[in-house]
Amino acid sequence: MSINNSYFSRNNTIIYNDLTNTGRNPVTELYYGEDGIVNPRGFSRFIFDIDLSLLIEKVNNGIVSTGCTSAMTHTLNMTNTSYFDKDFLNTSTSQGRYRATSFDLFLFRIPPNNSTIPPTPQIWDEGVGYDFISANTPIPNDKNYSDRPSNWSAITTIDTWEEPGIYSNTNSGSFNYNSLQVIDTQHFEFGDENIDFDMTNEINSILNGSITTPVGWGIAYLPQVESLSGTTGTYSVGFFTRHTQTFYEPYLQTNYNDLIEDDRNMFVLGKVNKLYLYVYEDGDFKNLDFDPFVELRDTSCTAIPGLTGLTTCRRSKGVYEVIIPPLIGYKTPCTFTDVWSNLFINGLPLPNITNEFTIYPLYKSLQIGTLSQDPSIYGFDFYGIKQDEKILNTDIRKVGVIIKKAYTTNQLLLKVKASYRIYVKEGSTEVQVQDWTKINRTPNEYYFMFDTRDKIPNEYFIDIKVLSSGEVNTYKKQIKFQIVNKK
Repeated sequence: MSINNSYFSRNNTIIYNDLTNTGRNPVTELYYGEDGIVNPRGFSRFIFDIDLSLLIEKVNNGIVSTGCTSAMTHTLNMTNTSYFDKDFLNTSTSQGRYRATSFDLFLFRIPPNNSTIPPTPQIWDEGVGYDFISANTPIPNDKNYSDRPSNWSAITTIDTWEEPGIYSNTNSGSFNYNSLQVIDTQHFEFGDENIDFDMTNEINSILNGSITTPVGWGIAYLPQVESLSGTTGTYSVGFFTRHTQTFYEPYLQTNYNDLIEDDRNMFVLGKVNKLYLYVYEDGDFKNLDFDPFVELRDTSCTAIPGLTGLTTCRRSKGVYEVIIPPLIGYKTPCTFTDVWSNLFINGLPLPNITNEFTIYPLYKSLQIGTLSQDPSIYGFDFYGIKQDEKILNTDIRKVGVIIKKAYTTNQLLLKVKASYRIYVKEGSTEVQVQDWTKINRTPNEYYFMFDTRDKIPNEYFIDIKVLSSGEVNTYKKQIKFQIVNKK
């Protein structure tokens, strides 16, 4: 599995019956309850939009492929400002608001203006405000305060929301809560949890064109919470926004399966095996017009019944996968061929491609004996990223991993269960950027692709993990490097 991070293009916190704009505040404070500062009863809602251009580009050019799997997921991540210190629980903020616990937040799609025919998108501006302060009591000459759109009433200088605040939580307005498209709901038991909304169906619908012209989404308390009265004060929860000066900028994380596990060097009788075709043009991966077909032929070059016209899928850009069911009844080792056909590029037909692979007996993948096997110790060499290198955030790197027995220079290993993870450090805390991900295995190398375009400039670390004899060994800080902004 690989990831792509998509970041917010704009965000704002709108406050009930208030013109205050907080679009450039590094924190969104979602609150509810009795608020003598703003209103007898107050609450706020967070709105945002996501820049999906890089994700769409990767889907269009085949880097992100759904050809071999439909398991692409999209998760909205926002870091709670109380996440790092448990002492903040059951205390109050600097504004005197209690920290909320035991509540639900829900994610909704900002609806179009249904009062027009046809309905028109409610395209809103972020604004230039910073302070969470009532429009009724602004501080004189306070440049951090703004009542310019967007806010509770307006989306731009000349346009307003169809319903103030986007929707009515009492179902008595021109657009009501029960008409909202709710994407996901999350329960917060302690109030210091991070946001983890599932947007898989929503984003996939945008990618396949089922949802057009989205203008953003919103996060709010359930109407029953917003409408609470008789509370002894106000209750709030805070999350970092896109204007944070920390590493914890909110983002949408897309997980997709581009794992290559090529068995050409160790094709074993009686097991499911995978073979791949790699297509390049001038040294770069190139997609075919159509998925090819595969035919397996035995040692006499005779097509094997039931293994002709096998369908393939595109695992990633220019890489096509065929799954071979278990072969039985052959003398081993023996050499077979795989013939790839239906090859077209830009409408031009290409000749069939014939490759070879050797079938080995099942025992080649087993270790059977009277003694237990000791775990192996591994060493690693890398290419594609140098130790302590400074990398521009416009680069896409192919990172090769040479896996060998420790303390040797030439005992390279052909089939190892290895994974990598990427993280940054905040003091002694390791902040995960990419969870453990299997390393691609081809006939001639282990590698993974690292795209810096969706990574925040920072110092990064890569760990390697290997499974051997039931033992999992983690090799810490194998690579350290920095991503820097291109000026």
